[in-house]
Amino acid sequence: MFSVLRTARKSLGKAVLALSALALAACQPASGPAVSQGGAVPVALLVPSGSGQASDQLLARSIENAARMAIGDLAGVQIDLRVYPTAGQPAQASAAAAKAVADGATVILGPVFAEEANAAGLAVASAGVNVLSFSNNPAIAGGNVFVLGPTFDNTARRLAGYAVRSGKSQIMIIHDRNAQGEAGRAAIQAGVTAAGGSVVATGGYEFSQNGIVQAIPALAAQARSSGAQAVFLTADTAGALPLVTQLLSENGVNPTSTQYIGLTRWDIPAATLALPGVQGGIFAMPDPALFAQYQARYQSTFGEAPHPVSAIAYDGIAAIGALAKQGRGMDRAALTQGAGFAGVNGVFRLLANGTNERGLAVARIQNNAVTVVDPAPRSFGGAGF
Repeated sequence: MFSVLRTARKSLGKAVLALSALALAACQPASGPAVSQGGAVPVALLVPSGSGQASDQLLARSIENAARMAIGDLAGVQIDLRVYPTAGQPAQASAAAAKAVADGATVILGPVFAEEANAAGLAVASAGVNVLSFSNNPAIAGGNVFVLGPTFDNTARRLAGYAVRSGKSQIMIIHDRNAQGEAGRAAIQAGVTAAGGSVVATGGYEFSQNGIVQAIPALAAQARSSGAQAVFLTADTAGALPLVTQLLSENGVNPTSTQYIGLTRWDIPAATLALPGVQGGIFAMPDPALFAQYQARYQSTFGEAPHPVSAIAYDGIAAIGALAKQGRGMDRAALTQGAGFAGVNGVFRLLANGTNERGLAVARIQNNAVTVVDPAPRSFGGAGF
């Protein structure tokens, strides 16, 4: 048994876990600034440097490196990238966004954290400038704020669709009783319904080691009595996942007959792949071949591994560059074009509600390794959509 239950990992920063109520930048922006045809597109990049935290400095450097690498990959398009530090603080993000617009920015890429992105969006909404944040928090999406990070809704739809097509349509949801877990539970419920499956049971546990130990026997009994063919878990690798999967198996929920499904990435850190409880489990991930190419190029160019969020920055520049090449502006209609965009995480498109849809692969953990069992679609309209 695991003696310590670690707190939720912050490797993707407050963008992932900040699910508190926010004053949303939901007002519709005015018509945005025009993009001059044939000239360089002024783009503001908001990064979390200046906080005094080494982790923020590393993240900021990785984001800027990725953005500049993406600019170098654009053909026939010029981007005038201007970088603004926010120190990871909403007030500074707001001021930076306002200054960026005063400096002529036609679109803002970043910031990272949810509260920052919300503040930046509010600051420039009246100017009609859109904010393409690196957050994955749908609570801040809408109006002139878009989230580029992977969302629970998108992941849940992808995995639920695969499970139902694979004959695992009777699904139980087991979730953390915290903000992240409740958001995940709602996303899974919606995803299963959209896929034509049935949620046959739902149960949660207090987010503590003792809470999990106390709750799992009853949850396992519920899974067995409900006839669940799969259990869909919100737990992540740095939080409850190791203990939950171990105890479910020990309490008679056999992963060889009851499919374990993860809403979060189960391959990070790599040591997770050796856990007995996750063997046979499935989760979703960006196109691994494309992302591996990006990691290798980044490593060779900058001499260090990229931060995971940096790939989202690359995708943002790719979208901006694609629109500029089409001769389009950075308004809502252009950003939400149905064909979407291609980036180092695969295909993606921005939705009218400010969230996004990404092409994800479904992967299974087998023999302590990741095997892709359903490839990520390379265009919209495929299996993942």
